Amino acid sequence: MSDESTESHQTAEPSPDSDISGDEDEDENEREHNMNEEEKHQTKDTHGSSENPDENNQDATTEASSLADQVAKYDEALAVEVKSLTNEYDEQRERIDELEAALKRSKADFENYKKRAKKREQQIRERATEDFVGRIVGVRDNLVRALEQDSDADIRPGVESTLDEFDRVLEDENVTLINPERGDNVDPAQHEVLMRVDADLPEGTVAEVFQQGYQMAGTVIQEAQITVSTGADITENKNENENPDANANTDTDAMKEETNSLENESE
Repeated sequence: MSDESTESHQTAEPSPDSDISGDEDEDENEREHNMNEEEKHQTKDTHGSSENPDENNQDATTEASSLADQVAKYDEALAVEVKSLTNEYDEQRERIDELEAALKRSKADFENYKKRAKKREQQIRERATEDFVGRIVGVRDNLVRALEQDSDADIRPGVESTLDEFDRVLEDENVTLINPERGDNVDPAQHEVLMRVDADLPEGTVAEVFQQGYQMAGTVIQEAQITVSTGADITENKNENENPDANANTDTDAMKEETNSLENESE
């Protein structure tokens, strides 16, 4: 009886190998169960997708429309920004052009100012020289008069030398004489007419120069003093040449009158 009890007891206790085998079976069953669940979910998703194609298309259309709206808004914002930058560039370009034009005008005005200032300075210098020359030409005139008179022969060479030196100084200052010749036409800008005289020269021409004039760089400092011919002597000589017989008769009559006068006095 003890043997039977022992035997039944041995039969009831599981062996270690049987425990390991049981665990492996459980793991395998769990993996199969999980795989089946995943297949079910996939099948369900597949069936769900295939069962509602319109809904999927609507979702895609909505998403595409949303993206299109975003792109349109971005393009619109970008266009506004580009337009703003373009306007700003145009304004800056216009401002730059205005500044460049103003700079060119300023440069031109400054160059013109320098030219005017230089010309004005030259005119002032010439005017100052003209005033100086106007004061000293009288001294030269006195020297000329001294030479024209019968002065002492001992001082004449000295006066001539002084006059020559004077003329060289005037020439260096661009001063020239106004000394017209007999028979030249009268120039009102350079000649001062003192009187009209009978001379064997054409009417209205220079008969004699009483005092020379002076000009500096084209500006008259002192006019030449002259007399002007009336042309009367030329007319008289012309009449004599045209009527020699009349002139001879006039001379004969004069001689007869003179003879008769002498005879009357002798009686």
